[in-house]
Amino acid sequence: MNIEEYISDLKAKIAQSPDCAIHHYNLGVAYLTKRDFERAKDAFKDAIMCSSEMAEAYVQLGGIAMHEGDLDSCYMYNKKASEIRPRFAVPYGNMGFVYLQQGEINKAIRILKRAISLDPKFVQAYTTLSSAYLMDGDYERCIENATKAIELQPMFGPAYNNLGLAYMELKEYHKAKEYFEKAQETGYEVAPEVLEELEKALNNQV
Repeated sequence: MNIEEYISDLKAKIAQSPDCAIHHYNLGVAYLTKRDFERAKDAFKDAIMCSSEMAEAYVQLGGIAMHEGDLDSCYMYNKKASEIRPRFAVPYGNMGFVYLQQGEINKAIRILKRAISLDPKFVQAYTTLSSAYLMDGDYERCIENATKAIELQPMFGPAYNNLGLAYMELKEYHKAKEYFEKAQETGYEVAPEVLEELEKALNNQV
């Protein structure tokens, strides 16, 4: 069954059971697969109308808001999800990301630690936490959390990138280059200006 057939099938099920939150939620996920964000939003909102306790739908709406650059709405949706399911790690991770984007480093660190305490295998939370420590100038903790992310998911490019940035700050340029290369091997695009700065630093060491 391709995505269009799957959507048609879900619409037929919704016609039979219009109050089934799961069908509306699955329809939203299907629209996300097609990157049809407006229809996805409508479907997730319909899911919430059917079941106001569906934390996953709030998280998905938060993800769409993040994609659209609406950090306030992203935070609001994820906070609602965390209130519905206080032991659901994902909304805390997303709120941590929002805090980081807003420059609220201490708040980001606190809430990201909560996310990890709820899900010790939450790769994105470790990586965002490493970014927070990087911004805070705590390079050892940045390295510690990025390394944990890579232990959990060895092909996670953003974590390698954070390691490269931390080692650059520590003036360990050869290590930095090694981690940037690993980031690129995963398909992650390291900022060209960072690579240029690294090359200058390496040349100055010669």
